[in-house]
Amino acid sequence: MKMDLALYQALISINVPEPKANAVIEALESDMLTLLSTKSDIANLEHRLTTEIAKADVRLTIRMGVITSAAVGIILAAMKLIH
Repeated sequence: MKMDLALYQALISINVPEPKANAVIEALESDMLTLLSTKSDIANLEHRLTTEIAKADVRLTIRMGVITSAAVGIILAAMKLIH
């Protein structure tokens, strides 16, 4: 609220009509409530990202295990064919 009052006083001091000064402050408040994120928004996003990264890590580990197993199998089969 201090910012609103300071903005209002600044607008009035440069001879902006009162209705227009109020409209500017209302538009600013509306944008701040809808466009800016809060600490809880950031914490929620951090939690979701951490969860998604953990899921991706598990999938990557499984894929690497499958690829490694397949590579070892191919190498062993090739060695058997050569001998």
